[in-house]
Formats: sequence, C-alpha cells, structure tokens
Amino acid sequence: MSTNKILTKNSIEFLEKYLNNASPTGYESEGQKIWMEYLKPYVDTFITDTYGTAVGVINPDAKYKVVIEGHSDEISWYVNYITDEGLLYVIRNGGSDHQIAPSKWVNIHTDKGIVKGIFGWPAIHTRDNSKEEAPKLDNIFIDIGAKDKKEVERMGVHVGCVITYPDTFQILNGNKFVCRAIDNRAGGFMIAEVARLLHENKKKLPFGLYITNSVQEEIGLRGAEMITQTIKPNVAIVTDVCHDTTTPMIDKKKQGHTEIGAGPVISYAPAVQNKLRERIIKTAEANNIPFQRMASSRYTGTDTDAFAYSNGGVASALISLPLRYMHTTVETVHQDDVENVIKLIYETVLNIKDGETFSYFE
Repeated sequence: MSTNKILTKNSIEFLEKYLNNASPTGYESEGQKIWMEYLKPYVDTFITDTYGTAVGVINPDAKYKVVIEGHSDEISWYVNYITDEGLLYVIRNGGSDHQIAPSKWVNIHTDKGIVKGIFGWPAIHTRDNSKEEAPKLDNIFIDIGAKDKKEVERMGVHVGCVITYPDTFQILNGNKFVCRAIDNRAGGFMIAEVARLLHENKKKLPFGLYITNSVQEEIGLRGAEMITQTIKPNVAIVTDVCHDTTTPMIDKKKQGHTEIGAGPVISYAPAVQNKLRERIIKTAEANNIPFQRMASSRYTGTDTDAFAYSNGGVASALISLPLRYMHTTVETVHQDDVENVIKLIYETVLNIKDGETFSYFE
C-alpha cells in the first residue's frame, strides 16, 4: 500500500472539520459526533460511555479484542474569577501555555453561545523595561468588552465557562498541517483512516477491533482509564503526538532526537510491551515504513499507560506522530508522517493473530 494513496480529498476535509471544532477536556461530545459520523460506514457498531469516549467496533462478537486508540480532547481554560471591572482571570483545563496567551483571541463557551474575548496585555510603552514581567497564570486576563462584572454576567459568562482558541486548520508549504488541537485529534483521525482502509481493502480480521477515541487524556488519561475497563482488551496500540526536538531552545540530551518528516516514533518505556513493540518495528521494516525511536523514563505520559496497567495487564505499545510547538495554536505535523503512522497501524493490525498473548514465557 503506497503512502501517497492514503489520504483522500474527503480525508482532508474531515480532518479540517474535526480539528476546527472545539472539543475541550470535559466537553468532547460535539467532536465525537463528527468523528463517529465519519467512521460509521467502516464499523459494525459503536460503544460510548458516560463521559463521552467513543469506540467504533469491527467484529463486536469476537472474544479476542484489539484496541487502536487516540484521544479527542484539547487543552483549554476555565473562567476562574471575574473582577469588578469586568475582566476574567483563568485556570488551566489541561496543560495550557500561559506564555502564548497575550494578544490571542478566545471563544468563551456559554449557554447563550460563543462569547468572543481577547487576552489583553499592557502596551510596551507602559512597561518598565528594567524589570519586564513575563506572562504568568496570575497576570494573564481576558477582556470581553464588558464595563463591569454585571455586564459580564448579562453576556452569559460565569465562573466555570470553558475557553478555547478559535485558530483553524492551515496547510504550510504544501505538506505541513498546522492547527491547535492536533494533539491529539490527529490520533483520532489516523485511527479512523485505518478503519476506512480496512473496509475499502476488504480486509477480514480474525478478532474484534476497537477503534477508540478517548476523552480527558489531557488531565490524567482519565477517558482511557474508564473505557479500558469496559472493553477489557487483549492488545492496545495507542497513537499520540511527541515533540519534534529540532527547533530552537530544546535540549536533545534531555528530550532525544525526533523530527517531523522522518517517520512515526516508536516508544521504549516500562508500559510498552516489548514483544508487541518488536512486532511493530518488524512490520515497519517489512513494509519500508521509516520510523524513529524514543525512550521514556518512568511513564509515557500517554493513554498507553492507562491501557497497559489495566485489567491485570494489557499488551500495549505507542506509535507517536512527531509534532512541533505542542500546546500552542500552531501545532505542526508533516503529512508524510500522518500517512506513515496510518500505514504502520494498519499493517500491524493485519499482523496480529487471534489469541496471541505476547507472553515473554512462550
């Protein structure tokens, strides 16, 4: 299967629609509906849970279960405090970056719809150059054009409203996808494409395949923690993003060397089951799929950890998409890597046999 035939015009249109839709942690359901609508022709049924994780299932009656997984939520903010002057202070919902906030537009989600706002910042002329203050969580604030607290409340904004950035999908230099929330709706997109390819290529699997789009990863892998107890899988292949470490101000001695355009990144970590990882590596080599390696010290920080340590232990592995500028509004990935992650998951799924234990003692 050639990588240049993987993404179609329809695929890119879905990716754009899916990325542009806001799905902050705890409020993922509208994005999940978009994802499920796209996936519907390629699966037999769906599972959803109380908090909004969505799973497309192929062969739901099969005893042996394989998960391919991404997460659907994006970082955001909450309104935390409203001043008498009508300005809003915020707290994080996930790992939102305070340093990129000043001068950004925001969407505040209210019962009355979207209220527009801006992260204000004092003009350069008014600041003391001898002691420049950096943006911090306690000094960034949002202005929605209200004159006081009562007007804020009349506009429908209250403590607890969730706040997202409105930045939308762009293609840079013909082959770089740029948007907020590529972490990790790219993962949901890629596993959906695997399901599409299995359907279009008429592949019959000897096991149940659970295409899983988990919620609440950004605040502690919570959606994966819940859904793995429902599915009780035998194998889990997780995809998330990792850092491109070739841009300025990143220490490769600490972060390792991984870069966009050089292929999927295969992780080494205690949570990664060694025999499953080696199966993925051999699959990449057999299909001439370029790949990179990454080591994680104690945990991967992805849903891999939630699946691996559930249900008495689930053989789990992580295939990452290298990304620049994580947790900003200009997250950037290479189209070739997106296609190669899809191809690697697809080919690996086809290489798993019904009933495999991946035991070290067999």
